[in-house]
Amino acid sequence: MNAAAEKQQPCLHHDICVHIFTASAAMVGVCLTVIGIIRVVISLRRPDIFGDDLLAINAMLYLAACLVSYWALRTRNLRRNHRLERGADVLFLVALTLTAVNAAFIAWAVSVH
Repeated sequence: MNAAAEKQQPCLHHDICVHIFTASAAMVGVCLTVIGIIRVVISLRRPDIFGDDLLAINAMLYLAACLVSYWALRTRNLRRNHRLERGADVLFLVALTLTAVNAAFIAWAVSVH
């Protein structure tokens, strides 16, 4: 790819990758904390809910977003950086949506039991 073609591509927003990296890493910790809390509630009340499994999947999505955004920050290839940045955005938004679904499911499951 020549220099003129690279200049035509939109400017990268490195700040977005940094925010996705830090936020998704923090959300992995949040998911693990909530899984631990749910396990305590389950051990006290004995009903097993599917919410901890969903949160484990959610943590993996946040971890994937974190790793892809880190890769985007480390790459020197501008085209690869754009693709990785978009991938990190998509993974983070999917994980964020699943977090809201998990919250609703856990609230419903805990209130039913």
